Amino acid sequence: MTTPRIHLRQRLLRLGLTVAAVAALSGCGEVIERVPPKPQQDRANAANFVLDVDPIMRGTVASETVVDGLRPVVVRGYGIVVGLKETGGRLMPAEVRAMMLQELARRGIGNPASSPDGLTPQKMLDSPDTAVVVVEGVVPPGATEDTKFDLRVSALPGTDVTSLEGGRLYTTELRPGPLLVGSRQAQIIAEGKGPIFINPFVEPGATRSDAVNRLVGRILDGGRVSKDLPIKLKLATSSHTRARTIQSAINSTFPREPKQDSETARGENADSIDLCVPPSYHGKTEDFIQLVRHVPLDVTSTEATALAVRRALVANPGNARSAMWRFRALGKRALPVIEDLYDYPEENPRMAALEAGAALDDPLAVKPLLSLATGGSVENRLKAIELLGAMDFNPDVDIGLRPLLDDPDVDVRLATYEALVKRKDPVIARMNIDGKFDVALVPSSIPLVYVSQSGRPTIAVFGNELAVERPLTHAAWSNRLLMKADSIDDEIQVFWRPNDESRPEIQVSDPRLSEFIPFLGHKTTVEKPYPGIGLSYGETIGAVHQLWRAGYIKSDFKAEQDRVLAAILRSQQDEEQVSRPDFDPEKTAAPSNPAAPSDLATVEPPPPVEVPVPGRDTVPR
Repeated sequence: MTTPRIHLRQRLLRLGLTVAAVAALSGCGEVIERVPPKPQQDRANAANFVLDVDPIMRGTVASETVVDGLRPVVVRGYGIVVGLKETGGRLMPAEVRAMMLQELARRGIGNPASSPDGLTPQKMLDSPDTAVVVVEGVVPPGATEDTKFDLRVSALPGTDVTSLEGGRLYTTELRPGPLLVGSRQAQIIAEGKGPIFINPFVEPGATRSDAVNRLVGRILDGGRVSKDLPIKLKLATSSHTRARTIQSAINSTFPREPKQDSETARGENADSIDLCVPPSYHGKTEDFIQLVRHVPLDVTSTEATALAVRRALVANPGNARSAMWRFRALGKRALPVIEDLYDYPEENPRMAALEAGAALDDPLAVKPLLSLATGGSVENRLKAIELLGAMDFNPDVDIGLRPLLDDPDVDVRLATYEALVKRKDPVIARMNIDGKFDVALVPSSIPLVYVSQSGRPTIAVFGNELAVERPLTHAAWSNRLLMKADSIDDEIQVFWRPNDESRPEIQVSDPRLSEFIPFLGHKTTVEKPYPGIGLSYGETIGAVHQLWRAGYIKSDFKAEQDRVLAAILRSQQDEEQVSRPDFDPEKTAAPSNPAAPSDLATVEPPPPVEVPVPGRDTVPR
């Protein structure tokens, strides 16, 4: 009986304490502070940065994200040029020499198995036939592996090198950011190699007889990207849901292609989406980036979206660029909405529709584009020719463009030539000269010589009958190259000495440039016994240019604008603002001032460098 009483007493005691506590709270009016719950971060609403979205871009990927990897990347490296004819040098900073010695040893120089002739890294660097150089190039944004780009090669400041003419760059590792040595270097993302092209044109204002800068050269298509450059989308507001929506919209527009390693868009987290460039856009990554930015988040109402963009374009023609990309991102289902804009009276909406239609390979865009290419302002003519050149196979395009090879405007002729080359039209015959450069033969009634200074080295000859005038007597390069012919001669005599010590060789050539230029570049061999003196690409251009300056070639002489150096200088401005010490994409923050939805940070054609006139203007005599 004792135990139940004890339990009852304990219950009454607990009840009394509870009632007393309640009475104290209510009677005294006191408030007890409670420990607040631990705050939970609301990642769904965490703002990373603010986007100022143009109305025409609302509802697109660009209205929710910015692109990390939008800018071109400048790459650099120290390299070694071999094959110089005692014009190299050994002077260089001590730390550069130490690095090059280590690099050459790593590549097997000095190893008896790989260097049986006793060549050591020290002997190689001290040879008058070699030179250590700075190699630079600009890699397009988001470039994929094996993308090619041009290189600029220059002798080190203060060097005793006298010329890079005739040299060949050893394979050189290229890294983003400034030139560094040792462990501070960034990751390798590209490599460069190949024969050096020295600009053969006399510099403007030169007072010396030979004012060509032989300490700077280019390697056309000499750079190669060795690893894909990362492209990511950074969300303005962290959200797993929005990231999945954006990812789904992109993958619906760019479904996985054969030989594509992964889906086009892969969500990493609530803040970031990784992009994989589809194989069909390799070499066109800038277009791919723009298309991704303009992809609609709602992919189920293409026609309604196209109509809304069209209304916005007509109401505000200043949105033409954004509207064009939006139409392209919508795909072929947007064509019925824009086709009646092909002959719209106002220029901006018309050009936006035509550019989108051409990119989407709409056959209905061909006729108005050809009409535009044959009349109107030169700017619109050139744009129309460029658009036609990028379209897929269509005989109407080729047939319509060919007559423009005889257009009075030289820029129209050159744009047409480039468009037909891009389309691989057989009307443009091409000859490969010993793998060094191409000669393109262009059927035209207006003679012209055109020299490329980017991409594939090419000398284009407009007019199959364009020939060296006779009588001819001309000497070049301190009499190492002599050419002569009488007025009645059907052939030109050519005297050539590769250097001052060698014996001259005498050969003859057809005076027509279609035969004479291949003769200059070809080296006679047992396998290819036809005549030739084996000049380099730069030397061949220099010889033809000298004949033209002397009045022996009756035509215009045009040189493509050299873009490499100016592109590097332009990209350096971005480098100063965004440092990439190790090129780690995870350490690259989203820009604080994102580009406007219609902007793309591309390398635009800069002012001419080394070529003495802008664009394709005639090189002065």
